[in-house]
Amino acid sequence: MKENLKKLVQYYRPYLGVFWADMFFAVLQSAAALALPLIIRRITGTVIYMEREEALRELLFWGLIMLALVLLSAFCNYYVSYYGHVMGAKIEYDMRAEIFDHYQKLSFSFYDDEKVGQLMSRITSDLFDITELLHHGPENIIISVIKITGALVILTSISPKLALAAFVMVPVMVVYAWVVNKYMMISARKNRARLAEINAQIEDNLSGIRVVKSFANEDIECEKFARGNDEFLDSKKERYFFMGIYNGGMSSFSTLIQILVVAVGAYFITAGNLDVTDLLTFLLYISVFTDPIKTLINFTEQFQSGYSGYERFLEIMAIEPDIQDAPDAVEAPAFEGDISLDRVSFAYNDHAPQVLKRVSLEIPAGSYVALVGSSGAGKTTLCSLIPRFYDIEEGSISIDGMDIRRMTLKSLRRQIGIVQQDVYLFAGTVYENILYGRPDASREEVIAAARSANAHEFIMSLPNGYDTDIGQRGIKLSGGQKQRLSIARVFLKNPPILIFDEATSSLDNESERVVQESLEKLAQNRTTLVIAHRLSTIRNAQRILVLTEDGIAEEGTHEELLARGGIYEKLYNMR
Repeated sequence: MKENLKKLVQYYRPYLGVFWADMFFAVLQSAAALALPLIIRRITGTVIYMEREEALRELLFWGLIMLALVLLSAFCNYYVSYYGHVMGAKIEYDMRAEIFDHYQKLSFSFYDDEKVGQLMSRITSDLFDITELLHHGPENIIISVIKITGALVILTSISPKLALAAFVMVPVMVVYAWVVNKYMMISARKNRARLAEINAQIEDNLSGIRVVKSFANEDIECEKFARGNDEFLDSKKERYFFMGIYNGGMSSFSTLIQILVVAVGAYFITAGNLDVTDLLTFLLYISVFTDPIKTLINFTEQFQSGYSGYERFLEIMAIEPDIQDAPDAVEAPAFEGDISLDRVSFAYNDHAPQVLKRVSLEIPAGSYVALVGSSGAGKTTLCSLIPRFYDIEEGSISIDGMDIRRMTLKSLRRQIGIVQQDVYLFAGTVYENILYGRPDASREEVIAAARSANAHEFIMSLPNGYDTDIGQRGIKLSGGQKQRLSIARVFLKNPPILIFDEATSSLDNESERVVQESLEKLAQNRTTLVIAHRLSTIRNAQRILVLTEDGIAEEGTHEELLARGGIYEKLYNMR
């Protein structure tokens, strides 16, 4: 914990000026709160017994002092509330940027096992709790310690016996609050976990809402959500139950302390050991004394919430990307496109069976190679290894004779274009989505890429042309239109190596024809790998590789493989 706290404190470094000013005004605010009852004691114990004129002068003087203290306290409150919260928001901004940047570095294998809703909770609710701790924690400690110490010293100096009577309930109050607070913290952690789960469930449902509606399974989804929602409500009820016990108990203890002070104080007054002014001062200081005790106890909950959120933050930050640049990695030169796989083996994890076993393959620059085979044979996996989305277990993959592990990831992936079956378009305009292929491209280059992808005509028919908003994931476009935008994006990128991962398998015949034409235009003079389920789309491939669980079983042109009467011929006749 000590090392983690040291790391956490580092986030104050850019804002030390604001932090120390926040602490300074917190101290002033505490001093003002301690001074006001003393002034009231002075007025009620001395001033009211003076001659009228002198009393008026004193009242005016002390009235102005109290007004100044009230204004000072108001300004201190403003500074602590505004600038302190802004400091917390800036720290939250820094941490959110840090974890988002880290998310971008993590490998495919990480996202294979994680839920988006869970990751979202790390970057929203967890960070909020952390920054609330970083903002309120130090100032609450400073204010509470000063108020408790100051009130203790002042009350003891007025009447040690009455002070003892006031403080006799404090240990009981502290023990009560500590015990109940532990249950509150447990329920808070449970509540956080349930919130992350329900976020994940909502994200999953909304992402697949069209599938839900297509199967008319809204009721099933509502039932699933109701179960998660009920669990979340139960955890909330549990937390509020302990919160109610806590608040009710603490309020009762404060009242009991006041009753005890009045009872003991009245007894001392009748015995001539205390005057009414001192009793009034005591009563004014009770809240000054008990409120910060509550604040300190509440701080333990705040600390637990913030620190548990920080531990979750550190868990993510501690995950190293499976795929990263080697220490001696260099910028890849401009590719010719010659790809070589030498005895490549791969499994998705240590417990999974090998998908590829000692596969060797030579793909000359500029060639058009198709990969076919049954599901699970490793076609997509093989293509995912070339841009290093996953790292091989054995063997090597080279481009133009250079091992891809010696290249920086950016320089490698910048020269590989991928068109997938499941097209992902970002919320925004047509123009912005094509520009994603090369963000520094001009508008003329974007339009030229769209023309090359046979997309310009349909884009111009949209309400605002290239500036038309296409909705979340391009929902306002047809499957063929989305696919042509993804091809335009790759045209703009202009990479020497292309991978088509079943890019037309989900399209109707007309859309497939247009998209296939765009793909063939894009593939000219580039090294192209095509994963195909519809074997009719790869008749013109220079080379077709048939993958099985044992590796490359057959190789040749469409006509050669049909004539051989092997696996390819059976696959072709099945479709």
